[in-house]
Amino acid sequence: MDDLTALIKAEIKRQYKSIRRFSAEIDVPQSTIISAMRKGVSGTAFETVLKMCNALDIKLSVNGSVFMDREKSELLSAFSQLDEIGKHTVKTVCSVETLRCKNVPLMTIVNAALEKKKNTSNHDK
Repeated sequence: MDDLTALIKAEIKRQYKSIRRFSAEIDVPQSTIISAMRKGVSGTAFETVLKMCNALDIKLSVNGSVFMDREKSELLSAFSQLDEIGKHTVKTVCSVETLRCKNVPLMTIVNAALEKKKNTSNHDK
């Protein structure tokens, strides 16, 4: 299942609880939505995919890939309200967590952070 189909399916479940309710809300036949969820939205009419995404508050980029969902939008909004220290802190935590999720050993993460700090300190001099 492609990322956009998976996101649409998850958002329908989260926001509407059932395809039937979602279908009635956006006035698209239930069979069309079921087919799109089963086969992937790439074979579904663009207007229908756009209608589903708009109803679910999923934004698309020009090439059709997922650009931003509600969670990413909320994070971006919160991030934009931070000062430089807060932004630096969030970026650092995000970098560390990304490495952790990739199963990078903790000492490698710590050493990389120390090296980055050292390079930043040397650059500021």
